[in-house]
Amino acid sequence: MSSQDTLHPAPERRVDAHQHFWRYREQDYPWIDDRHGALRRDFLPDDLRPLLDQHGIDGCIAVQARHSLDETEALLTLAAQHPWIVGVVGWIDLRAPDLEQQLARWSAAEKLVGFRHQIQDEPSPSRVMQDPAFNRGVDLLQHRGRVYEVLIKDADLQAAAYFCQRHDTHHLVLDHLGKPDLALEDPVAWADRIAPLAALPHVSCKLSGLITEADWQRWRPVELLPYFYLALELFGPDRLMFGSDWPVCQLAGSYRDVHHLLESAIHELSAAEQAAICGGTANRLYGLQGDCP
Repeated sequence: MSSQDTLHPAPERRVDAHQHFWRYREQDYPWIDDRHGALRRDFLPDDLRPLLDQHGIDGCIAVQARHSLDETEALLTLAAQHPWIVGVVGWIDLRAPDLEQQLARWSAAEKLVGFRHQIQDEPSPSRVMQDPAFNRGVDLLQHRGRVYEVLIKDADLQAAAYFCQRHDTHHLVLDHLGKPDLALEDPVAWADRIAPLAALPHVSCKLSGLITEADWQRWRPVELLPYFYLALELFGPDRLMFGSDWPVCQLAGSYRDVHHLLESAIHELSAAEQAAICGGTANRLYGLQGDCP
């Protein structure tokens, strides 16, 4: 490294660690019901890139939104076409008897940085997290060095803590702050119930998805910021990362609204702490490759 590099280190890549792309077909996305009418269209890279540019964000991680190997392939294709899509969190059937062979098909896919299953949409999320076949699948992912993302709702935080305790050989990421029930539980009660997860050093958390857990028309930042502050206290900046949850966030607000909420929560942190939340944590945990596009 030259003295020039020492004096002026490369900037940390800023990353939106949670967003989605899809070509909409009603039969593919049954969770997009009548309440989600604004999401019933295609959302593709050309729609997102201007929003990232407006907010000084270098890249994004595209996350699966349906249980489909085809969608994982489609996201990887988009990532190959757009260097700024720096990672893909895909889906795979973790209970499949041929899981090892399925994973082998993507052994050379550098941008496939993790996997997720929409546990929240299962009839019994806690039963899924106790299922021996599902747990064997997560064990295999961890032994392969793949991040697994935990998507649950507030009611399943305790079951998620037991699940995450069991899987401690690689990074796990809790999506959307565990989806707190903003109508029924205050921030301190939520913090008490998420604390066992935050106590696990291999578990990180995404500061994402909160505005769509609030009243879509009436939410105010002052109601949501306590969750950010408590997450900072519990996890620390090195285990937190920003995610917009675009385009789902648009049900309750704009990309600007989500980004402004984050900035309001972290503006008093040090530059290093802000850099961790805005990209450093994601770059490290997912092993994102390459320079800023």
